[in-house]
Amino acid sequence: MKINYKHLCIKAHYFFFVASCAVSYPYIPVYGKQIGVSPLVIGTIGTFFSILHLITNPVCGFIIDYSQWKKFIFIILTIVSSCSYVSIFFLPSLPGPMLLDHHFQNISYVSLSNCDMENHALAIASCNGTKDTTCRWICNDMNFSMELSFYPDQQRAIISPDTACLLNINETLLSQKNVTNNYCNVTCNNFEVQCVYTSNTFWSFVLMWSLAETSFITCLSISDAVCFRILGQGKQSKFGKQRLWAAIGCGVAACLSGYVVDLWSHDGIYQNYTPMLILAFVFICVNLICCIKLEIPLEKGSTTILKDVFVLLKSKSIVIILCFVAFAGIVHTVKRNYLFWYLEDLAIATGYVNRIKLIEGLILIAQTFGEIANLFFSGKIIKKLGYSYTIIFCFICHAIRWGLISLAPMPWWIIPIELIMHGSSYALCIAAISAYANVVTLPGTSVSVQGLVQGMHDSFGFAVGCFIIGVSYKSFGGTITMRIFSAFAALSALTYFILYISYIKHKTPDSRNNVEWETPDDAHRHCVVAET
Repeated sequence: MKINYKHLCIKAHYFFFVASCAVSYPYIPVYGKQIGVSPLVIGTIGTFFSILHLITNPVCGFIIDYSQWKKFIFIILTIVSSCSYVSIFFLPSLPGPMLLDHHFQNISYVSLSNCDMENHALAIASCNGTKDTTCRWICNDMNFSMELSFYPDQQRAIISPDTACLLNINETLLSQKNVTNNYCNVTCNNFEVQCVYTSNTFWSFVLMWSLAETSFITCLSISDAVCFRILGQGKQSKFGKQRLWAAIGCGVAACLSGYVVDLWSHDGIYQNYTPMLILAFVFICVNLICCIKLEIPLEKGSTTILKDVFVLLKSKSIVIILCFVAFAGIVHTVKRNYLFWYLEDLAIATGYVNRIKLIEGLILIAQTFGEIANLFFSGKIIKKLGYSYTIIFCFICHAIRWGLISLAPMPWWIIPIELIMHGSSYALCIAAISAYANVVTLPGTSVSVQGLVQGMHDSFGFAVGCFIIGVSYKSFGGTITMRIFSAFAALSALTYFILYISYIKHKTPDSRNNVEWETPDDAHRHCVVAET
């Protein structure tokens, strides 16, 4: 096999940069849950990030295109992104017990005393670590819920007279009339910790996550622009074979990081994140070498970047395509924030709770293999179908994907669905919109346009998607939400197809009729100017 050394540095950069971030970022929501942040707040933070991305991506792209210090800024952003992600896991912990195991067996609530509400109110107000939660009890064939308060003098939440008390004694008095066996199986929700939102740990968590997310998305936009310049004009079809190394780096680092953290923690209550720091440091150092060696052949920045970008936005066809790029981001939101949430709900309903982490790990591996395969063949697919038909195909795959997941009778079925459908719905779409952005880019505006297009997908689309799916999930549940997004993806595919046939096809370039932009000086030299 012949090695293309010209492309070796960009491949290595994709692998080690994404790996340096992936050792930690898949587990950030879990860490937020550990310190007491609710899923609603996690979703709100995600929406805020998306709006922030939409602003910072084009701004940073403009600075990179205009600046003479492109490589220096690029290297600083990669380091900031990787370091910010891993730093989150070394923030100071909050006082109080941790609810690591949501499921308890053979618990008797009769022995639990009623909380001293006056002392409880003082404890909550003083933020001394007392935490409340709602638990669902299954006793014989009777189900009921009750609120428990856990004391701050133990690390792990255990339902016993020494560590917990009842917030409402009337709940048990009503249930005792119909229960002969007082030993129940208990499933508890997350802790309600209002004090967490006034703590330095929480705001440091938000700040570091915000810094990491914005710099990571910006770095990927710059990396994609650099990759297209290295490949050269008309070689957009080879982009997927370079970008797939990012997927490989993500899969390898996430699986390796999770394994070594579990191994070093020795089943402890608090996870030991030291190996995560070591892995991130190694990947950051290797990526730093790659960035130094990497030639960044970004052309000299246009002196009229904003004007050039607005020229593109004056095209109705390009604005239409940007809208559908945002729609693709909306339907992808299900995977980014709510797929594992739905998976855990399905596990509880079907009795697979004890295997859910194994299933989630296998799904991550399946998604990685799907991304690699589709990115590898993305060039041939895009060349055969064209950019627009490829995006339509991705919408159809999204519709099938969420429809099948909504019909899955158990969590195990989601593994083959993700193996087949994730790459064709997400990775192929990313390759198509990135390559298309490169085709319509004017000279000197490559990073700005990449930032704009990816901002519409990863930022605006994600922000709108978070809001819609949050409301839908709360109102209709996971299954109906999956079907709503499946129908939305199918409708997007049909609408885009009609618009493409009737209008877009005649107004924009496609992979089978690429155009090559000339610089203003070259255009002037080749023009015949009439003399007056």
